[in-house]
Amino acid sequence: MWKCIFAVAVLAAAAGAQAQPRELSAQQWHEDLRVLAESMPARHRNLYHTMTREQFAAAVAGLDARIDSLPRHKIIVEMARIAAMVGDGHTNLAPTRDPNIGFHAFPLALYFFEDGLYVRAAAQQHRDLVGARVVGIGPLSTAQAYAAVREIVGRDNEQNALFFAPHLLVMPEVLDALGMGDGPQRARFVLEQDGKRRTVELDEAPPADMMPPDTDLSFMPRPGWVDARSATPPWLQDARSKFRLAPLDGGKILYVQLNQVGDEKNETLARFARRIEAEAARRKTARIVLDLRLNRGGNGGLVPPLVASLIRATPPEAKDRLFAIVGRSTFSAAQFLTNDLERYTDAVLVGEPTGGKANSYGDSRKITLPHSGITVRVSTIWWQEDERDRREWSAPALSAGLSFDDYRKGVDPALAAIRSYRPAPPLAGILARADSPGAVRQAYADWRAQALNRHADAQMAFYEAGHALLRQGKPDAALAVFELWTTGHPNAGWGHEGQGAAWLAKGERERAIAAYRRALQLEPSSGASADALAKLQAR
Repeated sequence: MWKCIFAVAVLAAAAGAQAQPRELSAQQWHEDLRVLAESMPARHRNLYHTMTREQFAAAVAGLDARIDSLPRHKIIVEMARIAAMVGDGHTNLAPTRDPNIGFHAFPLALYFFEDGLYVRAAAQQHRDLVGARVVGIGPLSTAQAYAAVREIVGRDNEQNALFFAPHLLVMPEVLDALGMGDGPQRARFVLEQDGKRRTVELDEAPPADMMPPDTDLSFMPRPGWVDARSATPPWLQDARSKFRLAPLDGGKILYVQLNQVGDEKNETLARFARRIEAEAARRKTARIVLDLRLNRGGNGGLVPPLVASLIRATPPEAKDRLFAIVGRSTFSAAQFLTNDLERYTDAVLVGEPTGGKANSYGDSRKITLPHSGITVRVSTIWWQEDERDRREWSAPALSAGLSFDDYRKGVDPALAAIRSYRPAPPLAGILARADSPGAVRQAYADWRAQALNRHADAQMAFYEAGHALLRQGKPDAALAVFELWTTGHPNAGWGHEGQGAAWLAKGERERAIAAYRRALQLEPSSGASADALAKLQAR
């Protein structure tokens, strides 16, 4: 079955164009809230997948009781909070996407780099702020400001919130509604620059530009703005093209940038995929780098031909040839593509964790509130790749975050990591060589401490190592492996199942029974746990 996620956002005729905000009576806001409360459960595939019906009803009732005393912008932000409670990235009420909301934005571009929140660009009149680190907004620290704003972001995971937060933190209406502003048009930013701290008060905010649905264009130059970067790396050179192909490093790298899962006017994505295949055949030793960092989605039905071409371009003898750069913007149909790369290819993921997850709600449809004209989007389909896959994101095997200094100099840590990549000993093998619980814990700590392994997914390594140690007759070390995993992931049924096997190997029957029972509570369909438990109880 084709997997399609289509953006349903209807943007204004030109980016940044906004409708004139409608001034409503309190009664009209009550009616809009009623439509939201009735329509969301009716339209969403499963509105209560992360919250209860009672929690949703209480949030709606709480806002309804306060509407008469709230100004327009605070009502909208509270509605966004209710939508975000649902807990998926395709269900939202988004000031960054809906011109009918009509919020404004201070002329600053913020970004959460590895070393903090920085002003990475600004309009000419604020050029002196470019390069400053934001340490506070109003009375809140940066960490507190992020914690407040993430609660109004419809998100699959934390990366999804990290993507949207900087755009919301320059909107005066949002800041005021969340206790950071001085009214809906003014806010104070506490900045640190050149070792000095100062407070800047901003009170001029034009209408916010609306973000397109399927490509992150926020890094693109704006007329009359000053940017911190002194050079532009390949991934930021041509974000407005849906896809492009470019040889780098004298042809040693075949750089493929896919900014949207879609067709261009003059070329389909399938034809572009065949171009990749042909160029890879011509450059037999080149590393293929598929960059998905700016890709917010598109039409997932266009993914299979691209994956097929990448498979043909990287046969088994060309191991460690295919790399995919992912990040907080990698979402929706781009996440589907990442899923397929993980499943069907030997692609090495590089960068940051994705903004989506393998199993997710999608195919959003819009609810238009009758009086305000505001759009609430709700997910209508549950896309399930593997019911056992409960990861919050796809994690890179090579972590490569972006510091502000990297950005300022035009350095791309992800591409640098690919250039210097040499396959390292797999974690499973490292753990399987441990001969005691202490050695297991130390081996994992040493591995995780390496910067490139910061986000690497270790689940399969633990599974393989634990069972390898059992086969080697080292139940104590095996038990340490399974316990180490379940300490951080207590709902992993296979981890408790492994503990059961280790306790059984140690002759601890009652502890084995308890572990298998816990595994079955978490994974009722686990045949191995059920069989082991039945045999133990029959003795």
